[in-house]
Amino acid sequence: MTLAALTRRVACPDGKNTATNAACCQLFAVRDDLQQNLFHGGQCTAEAHESLRLTFHDAIAISPALEAQGKFGGGGADGSIAIFPEIETAFHPNIGLDEIVALQKPFIARHNLSHADFIQFAGAIGASNCPGAPQLAAFVGRKDATQPAPDGLVPEPFHTPDQIFVRLADASQGEFDPILTVWLLTAHTVAAANDVDPTKSGLPFDSTPGLWDTQFFVETQLRGTLFPGKGGNQGEVESPLPGEIRLQSDHTIARDPRTACEWQSFVDNQPKAQAMFQFVFHDMSILGQNIDDLVDCTEVVPIPPPPQGRTHLPAGLTMNDVEQACAETPFPTLPTDPGPRT
Repeated sequence: MTLAALTRRVACPDGKNTATNAACCQLFAVRDDLQQNLFHGGQCTAEAHESLRLTFHDAIAISPALEAQGKFGGGGADGSIAIFPEIETAFHPNIGLDEIVALQKPFIARHNLSHADFIQFAGAIGASNCPGAPQLAAFVGRKDATQPAPDGLVPEPFHTPDQIFVRLADASQGEFDPILTVWLLTAHTVAAANDVDPTKSGLPFDSTPGLWDTQFFVETQLRGTLFPGKGGNQGEVESPLPGEIRLQSDHTIARDPRTACEWQSFVDNQPKAQAMFQFVFHDMSILGQNIDDLVDCTEVVPIPPPPQGRTHLPAGLTMNDVEQACAETPFPTLPTDPGPRT
């Protein structure tokens, strides 16, 4: 007898779906609406990338350290960035998120879901459209924010590794250490920068932004040779490929002695790129909330398509272009894409 046969399921009011908890039934309609009307029929598009980015920018805005000083420290994954968008999307690290907040607003209005639950759910659904992604957690029952998060809690690309490590440790009460910070940055495999270079919007962090793969961990370790735009932007360093942008924070964490070997360990390790982000997203998505008050509805999130392609060096590059920072283990030997250097 299978475990599934032992789990009693609830017939949802839509007459189509069943769920292990009736509280999850409402999410099927939200999922279908998002897939059809925000994610272009279930694609790993810019809207999917930005929805995933929004989950972090909402959730990480919590600081027990500020609370210990008698100040409001933010509510974490409480929807505050969508409830007080005119305040929070004006914070410097949140510039550009006003667009996805505005795109999501009518969906929140159409469905009886808290802002806090919607933001994290939309990010999980968006990621599920990217081949090779893990199935991300979905919960309902979060409490919405009653006031905006304070400024200064979202890491910036020009912050030092120390600043980023301290901030993430504070937000997670010590859980997100330097190693788990690397795990969180796996999200950059399907990410882009909108406002680091004001002349170039939507530049990806690797050459395969539509795939959840490990190219991000390869390409951040290649020698930077150019700026995709005009250069000289705060938080940007040279990238190895035209049309690709490199954040200073990714560059430095990839080379920091505390994290370089963990960074390298993701290269050509698809199962790790799935499992580690799945783990940290689960915990990040409930920062500031009590998990005992929440219902796990992960079953509503589609199983993402399988990985595509293979980990490789870009055409025209060799292992000599790798700036290896991990002294303990050799950099994996990778095939090079055919063709001339781009």
